[in-house]
Amino acid sequence: MKLASRIESYIARERLLVPGCRVVVGLSGGADSVALLAILSQLGYDCIACHCNFMLRGEESVRDRNHAKQTAQKLQSTFIETTFDTTTYAQEHGISIEMAARELRYTWLEQMRIEHHAQAIAVAHHRDDNAETVLLNLTRGTGLAGLTGMQPRNGNIVRPLLCASRDEIVEYLTQEQLDYVTDSTNLEAIYTRNKLRLEVIPMLREVNPSFDNCMERTIGYLRGSEKFYRTCIEEWKHRTCRQEGDNIHIDLSQLHTSPAPATLLFEIVSPLGFNATQIEAMATAGIPSGRQFISPTHRIISHRDELVITPATKPTVGEVLATWREGESHTQYNITLSYHPAEGYAIARNSNTACFDLDKVKFPLILRHWRQGDTFVPFGMQGRKKVSDYFNDHKYSLIEKEQALLLCDSEKILWIVGQRPCNDARITKHTSQIIELKRLK
Repeated sequence: MKLASRIESYIARERLLVPGCRVVVGLSGGADSVALLAILSQLGYDCIACHCNFMLRGEESVRDRNHAKQTAQKLQSTFIETTFDTTTYAQEHGISIEMAARELRYTWLEQMRIEHHAQAIAVAHHRDDNAETVLLNLTRGTGLAGLTGMQPRNGNIVRPLLCASRDEIVEYLTQEQLDYVTDSTNLEAIYTRNKLRLEVIPMLREVNPSFDNCMERTIGYLRGSEKFYRTCIEEWKHRTCRQEGDNIHIDLSQLHTSPAPATLLFEIVSPLGFNATQIEAMATAGIPSGRQFISPTHRIISHRDELVITPATKPTVGEVLATWREGESHTQYNITLSYHPAEGYAIARNSNTACFDLDKVKFPLILRHWRQGDTFVPFGMQGRKKVSDYFNDHKYSLIEKEQALLLCDSEKILWIVGQRPCNDARITKHTSQIIELKRLK
């Protein structure tokens, strides 16, 4: 079967494109992208050829741009181009040149897709690229998903050439008498991917002349296995994790009943930026309470028989969140204030409500986080108690301590919200007016 026909079948099988639809095609001018544009045009798609100049290779970049434009004109495709200061972007964002170019390219291609009402963005990754990706992921350390390679579709990005080899692509261009340019940096073994392409994969082909076909089959098997694996992981996540507000609680006893606790934990927390060393330590049986693990976006703290995941941003200690002046009764931070005559008033007896003698409350009321050294007189007691000791007595985790809210007047702590009110403003038989504080569920 000719390559174009095989690509057509592959597009249909993977449901990548609707026949005849408009497609944004990434066109560098290299062999792969020229073949992609030619084949999609041949198959009747309305192609918009989009070229990026990353300003990284001087005259060679100009050559690539000129060739890409000539190719688009030859294939009667609309040509659009843009230029990026990739080096400056990489420096400003603290990322590699390769990552910067990738971010700039895909962001712009998506803009072009939206602007020109295209169904998808087609890029020219092929079977050999996929093998390189799997080997690259393997050398860096990866879960099963990393061994399934690039997907035929990733959101709006489609890869119609994944079923074709580089040799088949070059043969197609020769038959169609289509020229292409070669990026000189692809011939230098200074980048990891290039080393795999130029040195490692040729050695693997010597070991097994059928390496390419075997790799393609293996990726297919792993892709199917990953689907079964993902179903099992989701079932165990449901058994092991529970969500409470912004926090996720992982039940360690349940985790360790799974067939592979470290693997399950990897799937739960690695997307949050935690590395393999951290995950190995978390999965250790008997991890002490209070141990912390930090990623760029999240924090995990062990607390008794759980791991608690919370966003890494910490509240400012003692931060004032809300204030109420005397007489106000509106809702702030899901806490309401209301006033009642004491006579005949039935005081609610639940942890979400606190009632005080209005004459003993010194306005304004302030809602804040706790501070080291805070003390209060718990309801029913006479002596003062450190809030931190109260937290420890009630087995608060570090995260629960940080997220606890105190409702104070200008002199004292009135209420650990949802917990213990203070004794200093308690209601007595002499109380004439009551202020009721209620946390909404």
